[in-house]
Amino acid sequence: MKLNLGFVILFFNFCNLLNAQENRFIVKPYLQDAEPTSIIIKWETAGDGESIVEWGTTPKLGKKTVGDAYPVNFGESRLHEVKLTGLERFATYYYRVKTGALKSDIFQFKTPPISGEEEPFNLIAMSDMQIDRNEPDKFNEVVNEGILAYLDQEFDGKLPDNLALVMIPGDLVSDGSVYEQWNDHFFKPVAKLFAEVPVYPVPGNHEKNTQFFFTYFSLPKNGDAAYAEHWWYKDYGNVRIIGLDSNQGYRDLNQQYEWLEQVLKDTESNEHIDFVFAQLHHPYKSELWIPGEEESTGKVVKMLEAFSDKTGKPSIHFFGHTHGYSRGQSRDHNHLWVNVASAGGPIDNWGEFEGRDYDEFTVTQDEYGFVMVEVDPHPADPQITLKRISRGNTEKSRNNELRDSITVFKLNQTPNTPEVISPKNESMPITGVTLKASAFTGGRPSSTHAASHWQVATSPDFEKPVVDSWKQSENWYYEENRQQKDDLTDESLSRLTPNTTYYWRVRYRDQYLSWSDWSNPASFITK
Repeated sequence: MKLNLGFVILFFNFCNLLNAQENRFIVKPYLQDAEPTSIIIKWETAGDGESIVEWGTTPKLGKKTVGDAYPVNFGESRLHEVKLTGLERFATYYYRVKTGALKSDIFQFKTPPISGEEEPFNLIAMSDMQIDRNEPDKFNEVVNEGILAYLDQEFDGKLPDNLALVMIPGDLVSDGSVYEQWNDHFFKPVAKLFAEVPVYPVPGNHEKNTQFFFTYFSLPKNGDAAYAEHWWYKDYGNVRIIGLDSNQGYRDLNQQYEWLEQVLKDTESNEHIDFVFAQLHHPYKSELWIPGEEESTGKVVKMLEAFSDKTGKPSIHFFGHTHGYSRGQSRDHNHLWVNVASAGGPIDNWGEFEGRDYDEFTVTQDEYGFVMVEVDPHPADPQITLKRISRGNTEKSRNNELRDSITVFKLNQTPNTPEVISPKNESMPITGVTLKASAFTGGRPSSTHAASHWQVATSPDFEKPVVDSWKQSENWYYEENRQQKDDLTDESLSRLTPNTTYYWRVRYRDQYLSWSDWSNPASFITK
């Protein structure tokens, strides 16, 4: 029998099409653990098959690397993992994945620079995208109408040129033990983003310490071997990112804090690292939801504060758990507190839970959104700028609105020391005493007056101040700026003791977290 060649080719292609449809993508390709010379690419298919990445420096590809596949659940699906090596640093590559006849689209990624290179970059931090049953598409909106649209609007070029990585401090899904949620609720909405930008999450309480989290993510293996991927660090340019596990069963382990202490010690002498970012799920303090606070996070905060004091390298701890944005700063240290929620989880609305107006926080907003971090590693003046990009809430929609920002420099330029004006060597009534100091003058031309710290004591050494007042230029709480009419150059006192000599002093801080020296003290006597 003579076969028609065209029919044979048609039949062969039809069989391949059926095979590709049968062995479909469950999780589309996503990037992990990017290094200057390597990267990991993962994807999940409905059935077994080869794990191949075709790649190259142009869309024509030309190279091929084979990896491994392993089960995720008890079904037939397989998670594929391929590590590309021998890459050039800070270079663009194209790739597609292949399992049998199943092929992905062609994507691209960019390798990181090596430590010490002066290459500016951006990263995004967001958290708590577990599904809200009343707003089930919110995470998809935050990613596609939020992050991707924002990057398109603000920058030229392709996605990997404008975004280096994404940090997620926990609660990726509602129930980490439910296999279907990982793709349906997390990977599907972020398919376009994570196909070209690597993601670095830490577990939240909703992940429930299940194996799914540690199977889907290939995180750096530089933590304790006995607790692999529970804590780790990743360097990108002049930033060291530290991932920590603040969940029950891990947050009280001495091994984690001993490891963190050693990593921070190593970072002290690393001349290429200018900033340290830590991410963990639980807040130390929360203005919207006090029951969500976790004391162990305070231990991490104190370690980062001490590190920044010793080295002059600013630090940040990014967190979530409370479903709303907050940004604060330590009073005496160059350390930021940033809650990057909510990227999809139901908002913790004002008044819904017990809250508190903490001195540390400048702004709290019960809104969806993400945080953009722009890093400029210029050696003459390294700096980072954080921007909160808001999607609003159920009452008021916002289309990628800039709602908060702060810039921090590694090299502080301290404001001028304020001068005390009054009272000075005066007798004052025990009521109605108002301290007055000189106007603010910043160390940088762009500096503005962001905070004042007043101290009053009964001894000139100020060891035990009777007044220790820290006021910031902004305090957004319950949608109101409680500091709106305070110019920060005066402070009213009350409850003073009669016939007592008091000493007082003040220092000023600019918006870059740089404090002036304390003023010379002045004194007054109460009648």
